[in-house]
Amino acid sequence: MPNRGRKLLVVRGQLIKRYFLTGLLIWVPLVITAWVLSIIINTLDQSLRLLPEVLHPKNLFGFAIPGAGAVLTLAIILITGLLAANFIGQKLVSWWDLLLSRIPVVNSVYKSVKQVSDTLFAPNGNAFRKALLIQYPRPGVWTIAFLTGSPGEAIKDLLQGPHLSVYVPTTPNPTSGFFLMLPASEALELDMSVDEALKYIISMGVVSPPKHVKTHQPH
Repeated sequence: MPNRGRKLLVVRGQLIKRYFLTGLLIWVPLVITAWVLSIIINTLDQSLRLLPEVLHPKNLFGFAIPGAGAVLTLAIILITGLLAANFIGQKLVSWWDLLLSRIPVVNSVYKSVKQVSDTLFAPNGNAFRKALLIQYPRPGVWTIAFLTGSPGEAIKDLLQGPHLSVYVPTTPNPTSGFFLMLPASEALELDMSVDEALKYIISMGVVSPPKHVKTHQPH
């Protein structure tokens, strides 16, 4: 009987552990998702400060509306893009760029940020268009990188043969990482989308993409 009782306790303990882990797997993604969304919404809600105090939802309706600032931010971005798409808007943007480019200190920061944003968000940009497999941080150890382009002319003249500029993200936070320049022959193009590669990185290799590595080098 004592042995049987101990076995029952072990079985019940294993069941409780399994149920707990199952519940944890359900709640952790939901809580983290809600937390990230709340941070984003609270940050975007700061755009309400652009409106006069009288037009704030709390003063209009008597209570705060979560996400009202996010809607306002999206509307401002959409209207800005709409205005900048026509001839007059493009002229205004050009004048604005010219004005900022003549302000000391501000011009260097603005130009750098604008170049990065144009590369990342422009429809014809080449950033993060391909997922690559490279050997890093030493030969024989492989990691996923993203093609960002090719080295600039000043650097290209010092390198032998075609080279690639790549971004190697860290896990599980892909917003930080390393910028590398390596020979094109040392990179393999992956038969997966950028989104699939990001999921693979964020999940620390748990969410494996269904496709396989191509046998040719990227261009």
